[in-house]
Amino acid sequence: MIKECDVAKDMLPSFLQKAEVVSEASRETCVALSDCLNLFTKQEGVRNFKLEQEQEKNKILSEALETLATEHHELEQSLVEGSPPVSILSEDEFYDARSGSESEGSLTCLEAVTAHSFEENEVPVSSGKHRMSEGKDCGGGDALSNGIKKHRTSLPSPMFSRNDFSIWSILRKCIGMELSKITMPVIFNEPLSFLQRLTEYMEHTYLIHKASSFSDPVERMQCVAAFAVSAVASQWERTGKPFNPLLGETYELVRDDLGFRLISEQVSHHPPISAFHAEGLNNDFIFHGSIYPRLKFWGKSVEAEPKGTITLELLEHNEAYTWTNPTCCVHNIIVGKLWIEQYGNVEIINHKTGDKCVLNFKPCGLFGKELHKVEGYIQDKSKKKLCALYGKWTECLYSVDPATFDAYKKNDKRNTEEKKNSKQTSSSEESDEMPVPDSESVFIIPGSVLLWRIAPRPPNSAQMYNFTSFAMVLNEVDKEMESVIPKTDCRLRPDIRAMENGEIDQASEEKKRLEEKQRAARKNRSKSEEDWKTRWFHQGPNPYNGAQDWIYSGSYWDRNYFNLPDIY
Repeated sequence: MIKECDVAKDMLPSFLQKAEVVSEASRETCVALSDCLNLFTKQEGVRNFKLEQEQEKNKILSEALETLATEHHELEQSLVEGSPPVSILSEDEFYDARSGSESEGSLTCLEAVTAHSFEENEVPVSSGKHRMSEGKDCGGGDALSNGIKKHRTSLPSPMFSRNDFSIWSILRKCIGMELSKITMPVIFNEPLSFLQRLTEYMEHTYLIHKASSFSDPVERMQCVAAFAVSAVASQWERTGKPFNPLLGETYELVRDDLGFRLISEQVSHHPPISAFHAEGLNNDFIFHGSIYPRLKFWGKSVEAEPKGTITLELLEHNEAYTWTNPTCCVHNIIVGKLWIEQYGNVEIINHKTGDKCVLNFKPCGLFGKELHKVEGYIQDKSKKKLCALYGKWTECLYSVDPATFDAYKKNDKRNTEEKKNSKQTSSSEESDEMPVPDSESVFIIPGSVLLWRIAPRPPNSAQMYNFTSFAMVLNEVDKEMESVIPKTDCRLRPDIRAMENGEIDQASEEKKRLEEKQRAARKNRSKSEEDWKTRWFHQGPNPYNGAQDWIYSGSYWDRNYFNLPDIY
């Protein structure tokens, strides 16, 4: 035992020496780690400082651009005082505006149609049933057939990523120069013409058929209001812009399964105007209108104040309704995620009974509580409330007794004020970022009746430009259809077809070629003093409110397509 203790005693100095070496190494390691940490902290501080500088620069540039856009708008308004309203971005807008060249056509994802004041006097409905005699059997005989029996559920190619493209790199060029001189790459398009985009109004045609089936005018108005709201529902998350129609471009769609056929034509280039006319295959309705948007560029966003009247005639009831769509705004066009909101009042008038439906598309507000919300009332010509409507234009619309709705609104307002009083905010500055709504669904007031609910989008929608199932089939074509439709139909446009097939470079080249061809044609007409003549529509007053409109001239479905312009 004593010998073992002596051995341990002899080994102790060696152990202590090794411990000192390990300790010194650990200390040096700690010092090295500390130095690395300090260096990392300094570098991170530099990066944060540079990031803050970049953010501040971006904020200053955004504010400067917004100020310039506002001053440009005020200057333009002062210059055009006493003349017809002109778009901030001119007729070529910023979706296909030009740089040294002109682009053709009309609005983008901002397809909308806006408000006029309408008189309430009763106007006899000009039937128009004679138009249904064009062609053969309205149920879809040879004269109407356009070749598609089973509709596709996907596009030939998914959309391209826009992550490598900056809208700001394009829009910053507008500082100090005319705002219409902006060239937008084809990458920001979607493979549809604006005429096809207009056709998406017809996605929920069943609401028109349902309106015709009711004997009660209030129930008919409910369905018409639901149809008007549903017409803008497909715009949600559709931030790609449609191609601008060329002058004389047309589009037709026959849907036996939905009970309608439609023809549209680009009737004007300066200003860009698109006219459409749809008919029920069972002679139950006519739906028509002409659309020309007015854009305002506010630096961080683009606002579309749509112009033109939409008219729906329920032939079995000898009724005509007119209305306009709300203003549409696309946010974060410079930086951040693009998002869309609709706002403004939509007034639907029954020109036979004098009943009126006034819908308020609410702006999202500071905290996003009102995001996507729609509400309003149906009232008779003495302004007595007959029914209340509420919902979201992205989701659904309900009707309920007006007294019940008012009581709910009063209670909801009280709760909202209590929340505001308890909520502390660090800044009162309104952000352009998309607010998060309080809930994704609509609270259903007891006693409510569902008027309309949006159909879910297909699973592949995000890869297909956020198209609905209805939009997915708008550009489909086959050999049988090609033998029937006129050569001006936008299904035959090579730039749109190339983009749909995933050939982005060819789409860009074809788009440029078509624009140059249209410019040359316009110059030739100017030299010969020849005026452009529309083929399927003529200009005239709307028969119900007297507003300037484009009226269908007839004969399209006779399929006699002679002397058509060579626009492609």
